[in-house]
Amino acid sequence: MSRHSKLLGVVDITEQQDLPAGRFSSWLSEMASSRVTASGVDVPCGECNACCRSSYFINIEAQETAALARIPEELLVAAPGGREGEVVMGYDENGHCPMLVDDRCSIYEYRPMACRNYDCRIFPAAGIEKFEESRSLISQRTRRWKFSYPAKRDRDEHSAVRAAAKFLTERAEVLDDLVPRNSAQLAMLAVRVHAVFLEYQDEDGKTGQLPRDHVVAEAIRTANR
Repeated sequence: MSRHSKLLGVVDITEQQDLPAGRFSSWLSEMASSRVTASGVDVPCGECNACCRSSYFINIEAQETAALARIPEELLVAAPGGREGEVVMGYDENGHCPMLVDDRCSIYEYRPMACRNYDCRIFPAAGIEKFEESRSLISQRTRRWKFSYPAKRDRDEHSAVRAAAKFLTERAEVLDDLVPRNSAQLAMLAVRVHAVFLEYQDEDGKTGQLPRDHVVAEAIRTANR
């Protein structure tokens, strides 16, 4: 919102407009590809940097030497339970990434893979709408994303991702420690295992009767390997 608009008490409706998230099946395919190739995802962020201001801890692997060379050592700590050499970068007292300078990433070309793979469209894809107070900016952004569905496949796949997220949330106890508490990681897991739920859809793309929990849980573990 512009300073002029704030002074007049006017809400800038351009900030409230829907944002095209792209065709769902194409987005889903890109997410799968980014996991295999570690190429990152192409997110139409525009001027948004909500993820940089939402109190995220950023995990950085030992092999990410370009990123590590540009982040002051005092900002890094060993990742709890992580692999050898894996570190974590925290955030400042405002919840901002310390590499955010003048509202822009100061190491963008060398940013960690965690940042390259982050895509807040994952939340509307998985039907996740509740966020911690520190993620209010993410919540505002994700409510505006709107996927398109030019073919039945698009809607079927979106329904499957949401069904996966619902099962992971409501049946976490049958999956032992597989289900993460972090909402972003949970949404990513739902994307990875959504094909399990495609098998149980009816002709209208709705998830029908699922087999017993332990059968679904085993299929999820297999899909996640």
